[in-house]
Amino acid sequence: MIQFVVSILLFFVIFFGLAFILNMLLRRTWLMALIYPVIVLMIVDDMSSLEYFKDPGGSFSIAFSKLMDITAADISILGAGFLGTIVSGIVIRFLRKSGYQMF
Repeated sequence: MIQFVVSILLFFVIFFGLAFILNMLLRRTWLMALIYPVIVLMIVDDMSSLEYFKDPGGSFSIAFSKLMDITAADISILGAGFLGTIVSGIVIRFLRKSGYQMF
């Protein structure tokens, strides 16, 4: 149970930080939220990224079938990561409205 709570917190903090840095560098507020489903697909599947280019039809069907097989605990952990990207976008927008030019 402790590992579950730590995993949720860790995914939230990691993806909040990644999205915050990406937003600062590229000045695209919601870019990480758009990229996040691709990252989730890469976390869930057990294939090399080259497989998507070698056999796109087969690899995407395998990846989506593995995506449907994840448990509720995995969904909540990955959801916390997505929530981290959303909160990062909200914080960046708030900082830009408050007058911070570097954001």
